[in-house]
Amino acid sequence: MAPAKSAALISGKELSEAIVREVGEEVASLKSKDIHPGLAVVLVGSDPASQVYVRNKRRTCDALGIRSFAFDLPENCTEKRLLTLVTKLNADPAVNGILVQVPLPKHINEQKVLNAIDPIKDVDGFHPMNVGKLLNGEPSFVPCTPAGCQEMLMRSGNDPAGKHVVVLGRSNIVGKPIAALLMQKGKGGDATVTVCHSRTQNLEAITKQADILIAAIGIPLFVKANMVKSGVVVIDVGINRIPDASKASGTRLVGDVDFDTVSKKAKAITPVPGGVGLMTIAMLMKNTVRAVKLQRRMKL
Repeated sequence: MAPAKSAALISGKELSEAIVREVGEEVASLKSKDIHPGLAVVLVGSDPASQVYVRNKRRTCDALGIRSFAFDLPENCTEKRLLTLVTKLNADPAVNGILVQVPLPKHINEQKVLNAIDPIKDVDGFHPMNVGKLLNGEPSFVPCTPAGCQEMLMRSGNDPAGKHVVVLGRSNIVGKPIAALLMQKGKGGDATVTVCHSRTQNLEAITKQADILIAAIGIPLFVKANMVKSGVVVIDVGINRIPDASKASGTRLVGDVDFDTVSKKAKAITPVPGGVGLMTIAMLMKNTVRAVKLQRRMKL
């Protein structure tokens, strides 16, 4: 269903394509200097969603001319084997960025693996050193999904400066870093940020105050029209698969926001699919080029 006329659609497709074009120009410039960016993507197991994400990341690398190093490990891969691979990639000068796709199988300590990645190759922005730099307002690798959300706001003309941003979700991947990012001083920041979660009381009263609502709670169609005020800007990070008998697959993708009803009250809103997910991959490519420049001490 198309959004109401009052709601502008913030297209992840259009915005991500613009960013990818910009990154492509940077990659071409680096190659003209005989510098060839390389990204290692490590996938452990056969989680269907992870496989899709990894395939799309590798495809985008190929399209941009970024060398993609693929490491697909079995579900029963030991933690020691994975850590040994990360150590090897840290030392490989052809690899500028390292991404270990999460979630990892339960027998592997996820944080231990992420901590093992060299911070200057941590293009996902999950290493504690990069997390700390983000909180301090220092230049760092920003996690790709939060960075993509910020780009969507800025490029769609919805600068968060001075606005009340309500974030639904407190994960290390989205909720916490997007809050830290938008409260920083300077361009793309200067917002007043409230973070809500599963223990928040009077949730509806808080979400109704939002000038900008960022939903990353992992519950399909959770945000209803009665939870937002008219004129809100909605960034829907959720990607959920729900049953739908009308589809050949028997399922369809939806966000954490009930798009059909919320779009009638919103000033602007992102779709699912076709929204934040595409931005995440674009920002990964941007971080990979950033890694090359940091490692070579080039001007950012």
